[in-house]
Amino acid sequence: MVKTIGNPLTWAADAVFGTGRTVGAVAEALGSEETTPPPTRTITETDIRDALRKGVDDFKTFRSDVMFLVAIYPIIGICLVVVSSDLALLPLLFPLAAGFALLGPVAGIGLYEMSRRREAGEEVGWGAGLQALRAHIVGPVMTLGVYLLAMFVLWIMAAMMIYGFTLGPEPPASVGAFAIDVLTTSAGWMMIMIGMGVGFVFAAIVLVISVISFPMLIDRRAGIPVAVATSVKVARQNPVTIAKWGLIVAVLMALGSLPFFLGLIVVLPILSHATWHLYRAAVPRVTER
Repeated sequence: MVKTIGNPLTWAADAVFGTGRTVGAVAEALGSEETTPPPTRTITETDIRDALRKGVDDFKTFRSDVMFLVAIYPIIGICLVVVSSDLALLPLLFPLAAGFALLGPVAGIGLYEMSRRREAGEEVGWGAGLQALRAHIVGPVMTLGVYLLAMFVLWIMAAMMIYGFTLGPEPPASVGAFAIDVLTTSAGWMMIMIGMGVGFVFAAIVLVISVISFPMLIDRRAGIPVAVATSVKVARQNPVTIAKWGLIVAVLMALGSLPFFLGLIVVLPILSHATWHLYRAAVPRVTER
């Protein structure tokens, strides 16, 4: 029987005490029991559709939108308030919104674990999301997450440079004036085109290194080098399918940003659950080889 709602204090305490480890254990977990990427499968559009279908089913079962509403959306709201209150930061509003996609794989860590447990027929509650941060997982996951955070920071810095090169360096006079400059001037159009091109490069890099690596770190003691190498291997083996997956993620994230990022409460959990199932389609278990 699947449990979807429990006492928050109970599952939080169980997760904290059940996953507490020493710093030494976490550091040791940065190593790997595997030295080479495992065998991988060719994936197709059918696998993408199946992953999305299973992702929606997991979402409805776990009500993981509630988790994102409590844990993620307040952070998004704070960012929006800060940006909207300072005109100097207004040009960063869209880059910040687009940049959330770069950090999406980290936000989905707990949901990968919930999907993994459900697939294995184990009892699953919200506490399973926190229990994903076991000692052999938290080190590699957080280390790889730091790399994605660095990519996010580089993207924001690049966006600031693009604005300075096109519409800047002075901050917008008002929200309305900024919108007019962006949509009706050649400098604004240039900013959009250059920003989309640079953003595509950042998104493609993150997609290739993370689409398989984060779920794999949850699933097995792979270590960062092997997990990333496996992700790159799958992307090289299935360039068209992974590109289509990336396009689906980009479109859904864009739609989820409207209005006021409320849609991300639904989009992010579904994509996180679906990412787990796409990983399972691409990387078979030992018994399935």
